[in-house]
Amino acid sequence: MEILAEYSYFGLFLASFLAATLLPFSSEVVLGLLLNQGFNPYAMLLTATSGNVLGAVVNYGLGAFGGRLILHKWWRMTDPEILKATIRFQKFGVFSLLFSWVPVIGDPLTVAAGVLKVNFMVFLLLVGTGKFLRYLLVYFAVL
Repeated sequence: MEILAEYSYFGLFLASFLAATLLPFSSEVVLGLLLNQGFNPYAMLLTATSGNVLGAVVNYGLGAFGGRLILHKWWRMTDPEILKATIRFQKFGVFSLLFSWVPVIGDPLTVAAGVLKVNFMVFLLLVGTGKFLRYLLVYFAVL
């Protein structure tokens, strides 16, 4: 994680992007390190949120256009996992995307949103809001 912090904004963007995919990664640590080094907090929040939302857009695209083959081969998602995420998404509705930042459930939710072809602008608004609020909490925790 510290190696990414050495690349400041780009490192944070990359960490945030990777954290939003099904890869196990933590962008909060990189954000905390950079905030402690005195980087502009507004730019850091924007960078982290942008990278994380872009990663969620990749998930959405895989769900919408990638088909089951990509979900199975690349992401190692099983049919029961895809079905479970889709059912969870349908049960709680589109506003569940506000929780797309939550580990374990968040990434499958963004894939399910793609599979279900949720309106992309609604997707961006809800995912962006949830992810920004998470990074804002990290910012206040570091203060």
